[in-house]
Amino acid sequence: MATMLIVILALGTVIVDGIRGWHKMYARVYADVVTDSYVARNTFDRVVRSAGRQTYRLAADGSWLEVYYYLNPSSITLDRYARFVVVSEQLQILHGNRALNGTLSAPDMTESICANVSSCIFMGDGRSAQMELTLHDGTLSATVVSSAVMHNGS
Repeated sequence: MATMLIVILALGTVIVDGIRGWHKMYARVYADVVTDSYVARNTFDRVVRSAGRQTYRLAADGSWLEVYYYLNPSSITLDRYARFVVVSEQLQILHGNRALNGTLSAPDMTESICANVSSCIFMGDGRSAQMELTLHDGTLSATVVSSAVMHNGS
């Protein structure tokens, strides 16, 4: 009887430990910072790849990146802009109009990409733009490094 009790307790401990480990791994894989990091990388790639390849602006401290794109396929000039910036621990894209002389209107659309941003640095090199983004929700941290090449003619 004592031997059966020891075997049952050992098996119970192994099963409970396995279930705890599974829940912990599930929480890490599907945490907000993990899913937000995928969304941030995919959105950055999509917007930068659709931008004009010869013109972009970058803050001297890397705190924002501004790219220019066509409103629709029939546009002949880069008539829209998208500015990546962190506001209140959220990565946002501010969209607005760009005049022929290059002046920008106030943003007419704001796209919130992800929350829990602890740091974000933008860089540029030629036709390529890079983003180094760190998300932290208090328990879990995720760092995303993304690079995209601006493809559209300008």
